[in-house]
Amino acid sequence: MADDASPPLIPYQRREKLLQHLRRDGVLSVQQITQLLGVSHMTVRRDIAELERQGLAFTVPGGVRIASQVRSEPSHQDKSLLEQPQKEAMAGCAAAFVEDGMTLYLDAGTTLLAMVPHLARHRGLTVVSNDFSTVDRLMAEGPHLEIIHTGGRAEVANRSTVGRLAAATLRELALDLAFLSTSSWDLLRGVTTPSDAKVEVKRAALESARSAVLVAGSSKFGTFGRYRVADLSDLGTVVTDDALSEAAAAGVRDSGVELHLAAGG
Repeated sequence: MADDASPPLIPYQRREKLLQHLRRDGVLSVQQITQLLGVSHMTVRRDIAELERQGLAFTVPGGVRIASQVRSEPSHQDKSLLEQPQKEAMAGCAAAFVEDGMTLYLDAGTTLLAMVPHLARHRGLTVVSNDFSTVDRLMAEGPHLEIIHTGGRAEVANRSTVGRLAAATLRELALDLAFLSTSSWDLLRGVTTPSDAKVEVKRAALESARSAVLVAGSSKFGTFGRYRVADLSDLGTVVTDDALSEAAAAGVRDSGVELHLAAGG
């Protein structure tokens, strides 16, 4: 419990002290914070919301955590079993940006794979991807579309291609719209990845596209990988699911990013 003889901390000091404890412990419950700082639950929740709006901390059920590092990604098979309703909702929301005649890039990932049925309803699309599963599904459900695989070095676990050759293909294309995926994103570091081989491909897609949309679940928000891809503002638009907290959503919008929360997941 805070020393009763000490003067009360101003909000900035209180939040700095909370961040110090989070950097040490990683995760704290609301009850622990009230005891550490000697303040009410309501004050703690206000402080957490402000830190989350700034992208400095992230709510979990019953408490708050500091940003956590992603050191590896699950395989394509493992990812395909996770958060299916949320992925379907985000895919539908992202597909609303697509118009007939566009040239699109779909980054590797199971959420963007779920966009294929929506794309198959269009005419005149050219769809480019580095994801083998996405290309397979496009050939099955959208044979009337122009389909381009980037080629490149195969990453077997994720059923995709990475590296210089895949990036070179993207740099030869004039994309209207690039849909990027990521295993980690937050307000301060932007889009990151634990795999350096993926960085060049994602950056090449951004460079070749007139506009870009990040499609990433809220469960990945507040995490970061070792390698930086881009700031959120470099993409301009983010589609995530509606489990993103109000404070986090406010912080993303405050940064100038157009945020879409997919409902129904």
